[in-house]
Amino acid sequence: MNDYLRESLSYFGLYRRMFQVKKRYKPVMVSYGQNREQYFLYYEPERVTSDKVIVWVHGGGWNAGNPKLFDFVGQCVCGQGYRFVSLGYRLSPKYKYPCQIKDVCEGYNSAISYLQENGIDVSKVIVAGPSAGAHLTSIMCYCRKIQRKFNVDVSNIIGFIGSGGPYSLRNDQSLTLKLLLDQLFKKNYNRKNGEPIALMGKSRIPMLLIQSRHDGLIEFACAEDFARRAEELGNTCELYSVVDRKNTHSWYTAGMFLETREENRGLDKFFSWIEGL
Repeated sequence: MNDYLRESLSYFGLYRRMFQVKKRYKPVMVSYGQNREQYFLYYEPERVTSDKVIVWVHGGGWNAGNPKLFDFVGQCVCGQGYRFVSLGYRLSPKYKYPCQIKDVCEGYNSAISYLQENGIDVSKVIVAGPSAGAHLTSIMCYCRKIQRKFNVDVSNIIGFIGSGGPYSLRNDQSLTLKLLLDQLFKKNYNRKNGEPIALMGKSRIPMLLIQSRHDGLIEFACAEDFARRAEELGNTCELYSVVDRKNTHSWYTAGMFLETREENRGLDKFFSWIEGL
């Protein structure tokens, strides 16, 4: 069975598990814009065990998903003792890029301000995202032009984690990714202006790229390209190849948060890498 088919057949089991997750933590919803998609959810653990804050931007092909849908990620991360922000943004095809990166940057700024206003230390922030979220957050973290344009201060970001990200818009993409990119970008838009590998500059922010060789949607080479470019620039990068049996795109980018660290080595890598910063 090819990996694309395995990915397609995984959705029922994934959604069934998602809606079985107990809602132990009730997040606070904060709007940062007029559009209903421009909001973030803030999760506060019962017992904070880390001084690091995780800001997470959801995936969904740029055209689907929202922080409420991915509540199970907040439940999982918060259960590990981390303060957690889940950030939403306007979706394609109604809203074309760069609306999404604008929202991620403005939403990030709003989230940091919210945390500071509530007396929370934001000196150690981890920015993370799966799939489309990895695409957007990698641009925010590593593109100085975007940081200047949207006044994003990355000095307090101590790490970036991307899972299943389309960092390199290669010609050998899957048909699904090609269609999603056609929805994301306007006709004749210069896609280099939305390609993480083309926008990455020299940075002190270390990165962990979690990628599967059996993704089904995103080529493993996308992460290899990004890691190679990081090395050329002198940026610290670790490329982790998924070894779990549930290794298709949706399962290892988001579904891993439905399991425990003992069950899922990708999830354990996610947390152990943060713990080691």
